[in-house]
Amino acid sequence: MKFYKPNFWKKKYYNIYSLILLPISIIIQFLYFIQKGIITPKKFNIPVICVGNIYIGGTGKTPLTLELYNILKSMNKNPAIVKKFYKNHYDEIELIKQNVGNLFTNLSRQKAMDEVQNKNFDVAILDDGYQDCSIKKDLKILCFNEKQLIGNGHTIPSGPLREKLSSIKKSQIVVINGNENKNFENKLKKISKNINIFYSKYIPEIPKEFKNKKFLAFAGIGNPENFFDTLREYGLKIIKSKIFPDHYSYKKNEIENLLDLANKNKLDLITTEKDHYRLKKLGFNINYLTIKVQIEKKDKFEKLIKSHI
Repeated sequence: MKFYKPNFWKKKYYNIYSLILLPISIIIQFLYFIQKGIITPKKFNIPVICVGNIYIGGTGKTPLTLELYNILKSMNKNPAIVKKFYKNHYDEIELIKQNVGNLFTNLSRQKAMDEVQNKNFDVAILDDGYQDCSIKKDLKILCFNEKQLIGNGHTIPSGPLREKLSSIKKSQIVVINGNENKNFENKLKKISKNINIFYSKYIPEIPKEFKNKKFLAFAGIGNPENFFDTLREYGLKIIKSKIFPDHYSYKKNEIENLLDLANKNKLDLITTEKDHYRLKKLGFNINYLTIKVQIEKKDKFEKLIKSHI
């Protein structure tokens, strides 16, 4: 499925498109409210940490999930990652499998959690699932990207939010990927005065030979522009760029066309690690960049994690 985030999601306040879609947003939020009242969350025998978001796509959930996994391992824990199975999320599933291995997927997160609980794991990390009412969470971490934050502030389809910003009251921790934003911090504190706010940065692992090359960069992720900005920030020469929808299922001819375009302009192709796993299925070995997350005030972050497990 091709889905590009509409431009009006980025604009503050209401515009004609968000106003037209507002009744649908209200209905969706009402149904979610009813669902929360009907479903009783299941309590598990092991701690459950949820890494989620309210802005749809591109907030850095999966990189933070992988970093959290490593933090828990350093605490001598035996964590497992739980992810709801979506057919078009093959890229994220492979990324997690290749990095940590202990991944459990199912159409029902609760069934995946049952499997984790029945094995020798002592803590579970939900990659996404902030809005899933079926599981009792012991710690909720909400992710934002400093460049997009909450877009126009409205819920789907009138805006890019799965639920209103007021839902941060359910969280203990907020992680903002990017630069410090005091205005947004103050906004969060007004809603939830005890919320713990941390910042994180993407740290790419750049091979030396990439420094002397010129690239055509492409990506099918939540916010491709952020990926391109990161490449430029760390000194890579991005001459051209191409955006595809999140979790995009590439066609062989599309990649062949990109290779032709790159060759004509004497450029090399470069993409994300997530996209790499999709392209590998098609038989392409394209340059890709591995990106890790660095959490500021990591000691404090780790203490908070430890206090909830």
